[in-house]
Amino acid sequence: MISFEDTEVAFRYKTNAGMKRAYLLFKMISNPSLVKIGKRLTYFSLRNNLPISWAIKPTLYRHFVGGESLQECDDTVNLLAIYKVKTILDYSVEGGKDPVTMQRTLEETLRSVDNASRNPNIPFAVFKPTAFASSDVLTLASEGKNLDEKNREAVNRFYDCVEKLCRRAWELEVPIMIDAEDSWYQPYVDDVVTLMMEKYNKKKAVVYNTLQMYRTDRVEFLEESIRKARKGEYFLGIKFVRGAYMEKERKRAEENGYPSPIQPDKAATDAAYDKALEISMANLDQMCIFNGTHNERSNILLTELISKYNLQKNDSRIWFSQLYGMSDHISFNLANQGYNVAKYVPYGPVFNILPYLLRRAEENTSIAGQTGRELTLISREMNRRRK
Repeated sequence: MISFEDTEVAFRYKTNAGMKRAYLLFKMISNPSLVKIGKRLTYFSLRNNLPISWAIKPTLYRHFVGGESLQECDDTVNLLAIYKVKTILDYSVEGGKDPVTMQRTLEETLRSVDNASRNPNIPFAVFKPTAFASSDVLTLASEGKNLDEKNREAVNRFYDCVEKLCRRAWELEVPIMIDAEDSWYQPYVDDVVTLMMEKYNKKKAVVYNTLQMYRTDRVEFLEESIRKARKGEYFLGIKFVRGAYMEKERKRAEENGYPSPIQPDKAATDAAYDKALEISMANLDQMCIFNGTHNERSNILLTELISKYNLQKNDSRIWFSQLYGMSDHISFNLANQGYNVAKYVPYGPVFNILPYLLRRAEENTSIAGQTGRELTLISREMNRRRK
């Protein structure tokens, strides 16, 4: 069984100075009060047009982000590749509020697909649906309501953007993943992604949907998706994640009087996630799996399933992934053992990428054991190097 305990392998891409910076950063974000104060100060600075890049760029940004542009990310891509870890460059500018911003994001995402096609160390492209439509528009489309002309145009614009990205990915043979959104407007996203898979996944999985396994309906959705793929004779591409909007989902469900779509506890989420991996591996003739998780047990389970089905560790249909700046002990030890591993590396201007950075800080503070685990592993490696 694979072990994630080898800190020399996990952190050999980091200099001693890099290790110290990582330690200090995780030490800061392990303090919930400090994170809350930092978040308030950040939003205050943004509202009042105060400069904050000087504080953000050398700390959170440097640790969790590849750079401001595709070109700035080259050093990160090349460094990770030395240690057999691939890169997925995610243009993490959030928007969907006006046509100008959406068009700019579309053009940049198309460039990221082109860039991936030229670099074997970038095996996937990715985009977020709400970059091309507001949540309100996607909600109306998901509810199947009659749309006025303005909203109909917005829905059509969203579909056209997704179509252009998937077509470019298909033409250049670059698999492209579509991120998941909130449950109340995910149905329309699922419908559009399914249509793209039916069109572009005839020979192999080019288009990937994302399933948040903390939702109570996703195992059933996965099984139905497999049935559709078999009937439609196309390949299913699925990225699995646990999910990132639990409190928001539960709050909305309570306010609107419908059952929470979120699993009752972590154990139920873990069980659903692992069951989805088992179902997928049993249907690998029809699908490809992207295992996006920081959970050690789920990563180990997938390695065991690979062994159970007598597959090569680097079977092209199976990928492991963690966010850049987190869980290096998982990523680099898996890659060192010969599995397909890709770090999810966001990029974009400091100002635009702040929402992503604040989520990472809050996530590391709120997830039980996340920051403690990072600090323990970093400390262990720093001690090893001193000795």
